[in-house]
Amino acid sequence: MSKVLVVDDSALMRRLLTGVLGGAGFEVVIARNGLEGVQMLTECQPDVVTLDINMPEMDGLTALSLMMQARPTPVVMVSSLTEKGAQATFEALALGAVDFVAKPSGTISLSVEEIAGELIAKVRSALRSRVRLPGRLPRSTSVPQATPAPRPAQARPAAAPAPALRAAQAPNEAPTRSQGRLGKLDGLVIVGVSTGGPRTLEDILPNLPADFPWPVLVAQHMPSNFTDAFARRMDKLCRIGVRECSATVPLEPGQAYIGQGGTDMVVVERLGRLAVQPRPESPEHAWHPSVDVLVESALKLVPPERLVGVLLTGMGNDGARSMTQLKQRGGRTIAESADTAVVFGMPQELIELGGASLVLPCHAVSRQLLHWIDR
Repeated sequence: MSKVLVVDDSALMRRLLTGVLGGAGFEVVIARNGLEGVQMLTECQPDVVTLDINMPEMDGLTALSLMMQARPTPVVMVSSLTEKGAQATFEALALGAVDFVAKPSGTISLSVEEIAGELIAKVRSALRSRVRLPGRLPRSTSVPQATPAPRPAQARPAAAPAPALRAAQAPNEAPTRSQGRLGKLDGLVIVGVSTGGPRTLEDILPNLPADFPWPVLVAQHMPSNFTDAFARRMDKLCRIGVRECSATVPLEPGQAYIGQGGTDMVVVERLGRLAVQPRPESPEHAWHPSVDVLVESALKLVPPERLVGVLLTGMGNDGARSMTQLKQRGGRTIAESADTAVVFGMPQELIELGGASLVLPCHAVSRQLLHWIDR
């Protein structure tokens, strides 16, 4: 039986979380504050920790930092939906927490059931996760030796290598309608990511130069209350601009667009230009913003050879099917390797479908993009 340490200063929250996790088959031990949580970490040796952020005596961020020094353990943060709570959550993810659950607002005893399923799923995912400590992965300074993805026994033969992306159109060839839609853009990078994503993206987006020639579209599974704060945090860390896609926005080079939580981000054509816009969550897809929805929308408007798909850490299979289709039609794809993925679920699905052109550790992705995309 897996053991979960619940660290929360609220007696009600401790009781409710114990009931939810105990009912799911976990052994639960509790700590009343961060200081007690750090002490119990070594005494009880839990498999997973749920950790509140705002506590007396020792706050969650301090406790998390000490936990990662004493005994690195998968930690799921329990965060408030406030702006301050969101910023603290991203600090926690940078310190090594693997995921977070938004604490219910209002009458806690009535609304905790709304997060019960998510909490159980994320704790179970944390059991299979890889703890990444700050500063353990070096920034990539050269294109590494990439690992070609294995091909299933009955997979279609590999397509011929794509030509240089800027040479996709012959000199005297009239532009097609889809090529014309690109306007001043040469192509798009589409990134799909879930559990462990914020920390992983910090190893990729800040390494792109300000003059990176393609827009970067990011479908990060995240609640609506957190994506704006996440985009603003990344904007401070990156040389390219980063913004949340909360309305229809024309795509520009050197810009990254984070899908708004509670919606699906799609590529559209507006006044002869490519743009992105949020749409209501598709009921046909389990995770949002949906990677599959984003990739499929791009494939309708952009030649596949002018698209690069990157599938990073996360549980489930969102993005695997659509990025496999992208590769089969002549595009290029990267799957994050098991060496760095916090949860290997999404990239592993892409690899097993034969949809990964390359398998790379996360800190090598930005260099590979620069290698592929001629500036």
